[in-house]
Amino acid sequence: MINVNGKIVSSSELSIENNRGFLYGDSVFETIKVLDNKVLFLEDHYFRLMSSMRILRMEIPMDFTMEFFQEEILKLTNSIESTSNALRVRFSVYRDAEGKYLPISRKIGFIATIEVLNSSVYVLNSTDYEIELYKDFYITSHLLSTLKTNNRLINVTGSIFAEENGYQNCLVLNDAKNIVEALNGNIFIVKDKVVKTPPLSDGCVKGVMRKQIIELLQKNTDYVFEEGVVSPFELQKADELFITNVIVGVQSITKYRKKEYTNTLAVDLVNKLNAKIRLM
Repeated sequence: MINVNGKIVSSSELSIENNRGFLYGDSVFETIKVLDNKVLFLEDHYFRLMSSMRILRMEIPMDFTMEFFQEEILKLTNSIESTSNALRVRFSVYRDAEGKYLPISRKIGFIATIEVLNSSVYVLNSTDYEIELYKDFYITSHLLSTLKTNNRLINVTGSIFAEENGYQNCLVLNDAKNIVEALNGNIFIVKDKVVKTPPLSDGCVKGVMRKQIIELLQKNTDYVFEEGVVSPFELQKADELFITNVIVGVQSITKYRKKEYTNTLAVDLVNKLNAKIRLM
């Protein structure tokens, strides 16, 4: 089932050839985990979506409140029968207007799709997870790169590159040749009890799970957390590398080229993350 502007339907019936999200990437989206009929990290998703729409100069309706956002997500999740208590929702907002590059209005529409997840709590995947750098294209260090827009061609081509070469993921670089993020999440590196992640100013997506992990790290007195520029040379010196997103939670990296990594901090973070969502 699909939620199209508040109406639950089995197919969208949208005219894709006139949809600006399809034609120009004039769209932003949130990937959301719903557990036991609760929208996890609701406030963070809502405020990131609002911020993204404002940056893109979309017209936000007065009734597009956080309560409305939550209701539309749960309306969709409650429309299907599933034995799983964990669901993945993609909530896309597009500028619903005619025009070429210049839209004739700023009004919006939305469409939300749903997918059943196999696991409810976050589980650390302990299988081999090897990465490589993706250097065919680079991310530009500006504000638009931090938004979850429909312009994900680097992620798509990078994912194809990874599959063709037997890697589980790739790290992407910005125009200064510094590490920005993974293809499907933010990257954290651990070295000698110091945990570092690239700053938003380097062009990484402003991840909702990134925010949760940073909050957990700032409370952990065993580690020092910092946001800072990450050079590719730091990867081979690191003790631990992991990727974060709201669906997987924390994904440990086991190998980069000839270097293999531990997962000590990742294990601890997954446990704390699960404790956090149980209290939501």
